[in-house]
Amino acid sequence: MRLILASASPRRKDLLAQIGVVPDAIIPADIDEQPRAGELPRHYVQRLAGEKAAALLDHADVRDTAQAGSTLILAADTTVALGRRILEKPRDIDEARRFLESLSGRRHRVMTGQALALSGAETPVRTRVSETQVAVKRLSREEIDWYLASHDWQGKAGGYSIQGRFARFIPWINGSYTNVVGLDLADSHSLLSGAGMRL
Repeated sequence: MRLILASASPRRKDLLAQIGVVPDAIIPADIDEQPRAGELPRHYVQRLAGEKAAALLDHADVRDTAQAGSTLILAADTTVALGRRILEKPRDIDEARRFLESLSGRRHRVMTGQALALSGAETPVRTRVSETQVAVKRLSREEIDWYLASHDWQGKAGGYSIQGRFARFIPWINGSYTNVVGLDLADSHSLLSGAGMRL
């Protein structure tokens, strides 16, 4: 049984390695990741993960390998939710600053949707959503400036990385730490083992 990870994130590859899972291939899915009007964060990450997994079923490289046997595709999407508001990856440093100012001194939720597609299955996509609550201390302007200057915010949902420099500003979380990094490993294990992968 082959496993394809539908993510370009090196963090997700490293997280899977922690539970002994090494993808046979990494093929990022190319889909529109813009939230829909009025879409709630939980539905958003679940939808994107499912669309990423489903998109790879039609990918030429996946079709070729699937002919030789069962192929699993694991896809994921992570977002930061401040109430009903979705804080995706900031487009520039100004948006990153606005995100950090919004998160300062407040609790928020980090949600990761995971989807597993099995080639040839009647039900091609199974999904899970994990949620972790995260508290951020009140940030001074100097602290925000310092963090933005590190460029650690780039490509990160909500404009921060819990496994990086921003960790000093997070006094409390409730839920899965690996979910905040980008993949709830308990959910990953459940999805993969439930599909017949030996772990």
